[in-house]
Amino acid sequence: MKQIPMRTCIACRGEKPKREMLRVVKNAAGEIRLDFSGKLPGRGAYICDSAECIKKLRRYRLLNKNFSCEVPEEVYARIEEEYGAK
Repeated sequence: MKQIPMRTCIACRGEKPKREMLRVVKNAAGEIRLDFSGKLPGRGAYICDSAECIKKLRRYRLLNKNFSCEVPEEVYARIEEEYGAK
């Protein structure tokens, strides 16, 4: 049987299969992007697609803490746009 990779959500700290989560990546140039393929190089952070986790992510600026840098507001807005409606 093939093992399913599990990842931890930075908002709720719950573990879910990698494919069920959204990956946000900070590459070597310092750009922060959404990674729908799960294969972009760089430091990754995973977030559940639940509305509660999306709200918590923005309210507490969790990407800023995870990447140790200032994350543009557009990144948070894009995450809410992609997953906030669920």
